Amino acid sequence: MKSLRYPITSALVDGGFNYLEFVQFTEQLVGENCTTGPNQSEEYLAYTRMCLQRMVRWNKTSKVSKELAQLMRRVNRPQVWLLITEAWCGDGAQSIPHLAKLADLSPNIMLKIVLRDEHPDLMDAYLTKGNRSIPKLIAMTVDFQHELFAWGPKPKYLINRHAAFKQNSEGRSYSDFLEEVHLWYAKNKQKDLESEIYPLISSTLIP
Repeated sequence: MKSLRYPITSALVDGGFNYLEFVQFTEQLVGENCTTGPNQSEEYLAYTRMCLQRMVRWNKTSKVSKELAQLMRRVNRPQVWLLITEAWCGDGAQSIPHLAKLADLSPNIMLKIVLRDEHPDLMDAYLTKGNRSIPKLIAMTVDFQHELFAWGPKPKYLINRHAAFKQNSEGRSYSDFLEEVHLWYAKNKQKDLESEIYPLISSTLIP
């Protein structure tokens, strides 16, 4: 096991949201017509409203595969899953509901959610190609000494699609690209997320 890239404390984790609290917090933000972070533009407010709708939909519709559910019940190492995100994060709204369902299947996993812009030093320890991309999942031992694995900010297929779009948009606007991304999430039904997270979780099992 490798050491954590950033000194995470029990105070940081205890100050985070569980998943239900995060959904309720997002509902409150939408009700108050605001969002997390410094950008309070109408664009980001619209993102937050859409994120809430997506989380609610995934809460109802996403189903953990039989194989991954069996693996989750075999988790025999107490661990903390720390998720870094923001209320307006579209990829977070697509992936976090399913990750929360996974965590719920194991009594050995505690999932907490913290906001990126409130913890910039933590985020900077888990950059993706130099960017503060979210969501980011960090799995660690309960003593906060060792990192078990990290995942994010989205399935590799989408990371590659985003890189290709930045290199050549082929005349598409960024909003058009985002529509394609979220259509992919809807059709993929968390299959890529599960295929990527399965070996990571498996690697944490104690023989």
